[in-house]
Amino acid sequence: MNKKDSIKNISSMAKYEKIAFDIATKILKREYTEGQKLYGRSTLAGRYNVSPETIRRAVALLQSMGIVEVFQGSGINVKDRNAAKKYVESFNHRQDLLAAREKYLQLLDEKRELDKKIEEQMDRVLMYSSRLLSILPRVGEIVIEKNSPLINKSLIDLQFRKETDATVIAIERKGEEIFSPNKDFVLQEGDCLIFIASSEKTEKIEKYVNSQIL
Repeated sequence: MNKKDSIKNISSMAKYEKIAFDIATKILKREYTEGQKLYGRSTLAGRYNVSPETIRRAVALLQSMGIVEVFQGSGINVKDRNAAKKYVESFNHRQDLLAAREKYLQLLDEKRELDKKIEEQMDRVLMYSSRLLSILPRVGEIVIEKNSPLINKSLIDLQFRKETDATVIAIERKGEEIFSPNKDFVLQEGDCLIFIASSEKTEKIEKYVNSQIL
């Protein structure tokens, strides 16, 4: 835990805890030695600019930790430097834990925000992928049915590419594939047109081949 975090955590403590921690730290630094008599409650209240009740609670905390001892009519004496050391170390461990918890919550919030951004980007990827797939050319097939208006008409008469935005690359007739048919090739019922077109043009081609009246 860095000095900045320590100052932040101490500032969030209750006043009596701050005073107890300050006294324990001074004992640890040997500013107050074992057996030394501390100032009276009134004097400590003046030094820390707090009420005597706040000092009473701070001293009670230190006494419960075995750091000081209180003698009726005699005052407050430093009892055990090792106890002060344990208290300060315990405080620092507690602050480290609180800092770690705060960092964890911060990272959790950042993760949620990152997950949200990842989901948004994934939606965009899927959207653009869908658009791209719809415009990419693909090979398709369609059979000329009995009542198709294309029967007995040549590719040049039909202007197939102009009307459908598709290019006929082959025609399958009775099991035989005719690649790159010339423009005068006349279509018959049962012919299977093999073409290249984007996915979004499929419906247009189906209507043109077997539904549209030419």
